[in-house]
Amino acid sequence: MKRDDASDLLAFLAVARERSFTRAAARLGMTQSALSQIIRSLEERMGVRLLNRTTRSVTPTQAGERLFLNIGPKFDEMDLELAALSELRERPAGTIRITATEYAVQSILMPALGRILPKYPDIKVEAFIDYGLTNIVAAQYDAGIRPGEMVARDMIAVRVGPDLRMAVVGAPSYFEHHKKPRTPQDLTEHNCINLRLPTHGGSLYAWEFEKNGRDIHVRVDGQLVFNGAGALLDAALMGFGLAYLTEAHVQPYISQGRLVRVLSDWCGPFSGYHLYYPSRRQPSPAFSLLVDALRYRGRSALKA
Repeated sequence: MKRDDASDLLAFLAVARERSFTRAAARLGMTQSALSQIIRSLEERMGVRLLNRTTRSVTPTQAGERLFLNIGPKFDEMDLELAALSELRERPAGTIRITATEYAVQSILMPALGRILPKYPDIKVEAFIDYGLTNIVAAQYDAGIRPGEMVARDMIAVRVGPDLRMAVVGAPSYFEHHKKPRTPQDLTEHNCINLRLPTHGGSLYAWEFEKNGRDIHVRVDGQLVFNGAGALLDAALMGFGLAYLTEAHVQPYISQGRLVRVLSDWCGPFSGYHLYYPSRRQPSPAFSLLVDALRYRGRSALKA
């Protein structure tokens, strides 16, 4: 296979995986117009259209899907072999791509990175803030960080934090004009700040409660909807309504009197954050260092 053909096939795989010329071009480090020209040239040489292009989406044709399914795994195998060779280097190196929630990045990932990045300058980490149930294999992430109960069973999961609890909070100024809810059902009478998840059709996240073995999911309503926890917290602090966030996330503000917690007896503990990655993945030295740092951070948190 000619070098140009291999390069063009890699470009095609990037577009087929991303379903977007814009995202694929960013990943490959080239302009969108240059990437489009590469794909057109490849299609002309092969004599068949590989991608259907519209103003909103890019999808493989039947021929493109066949090519993607046949050559994609072969290029992945070559990547694994090249990664295995890099393990012979004296210093761990490489880029690690991780998906995690905003709070997990702040409270779990960043402290662990503080232990390894200063010592190993050839290690790079890309952290992607995401609240959905991301398929890390399809999205080509090395690992993810999510609560243990959200991790698929076919993944290797490493506990990196203590059990979590959720908390319903509001600013003192909000409760000056609203009665505190006593049961989850009372939330339907409150202005609640919603989180919209990218999974399940972009639906609003239902607040989950449990007491005496009784589980309740409440679809709340309010004037504000965000797709990130940071904005939810800011809105609650400003008195716009009630927010549903992890206890550790809001505890400092509760201690300062800037937030008031309600329904604490309905918010029981659940499995804490876990680092997870495919069972068939061969960990590189850089990835192994990160796992060890996260394990250390998790043990320290459990002892605290």
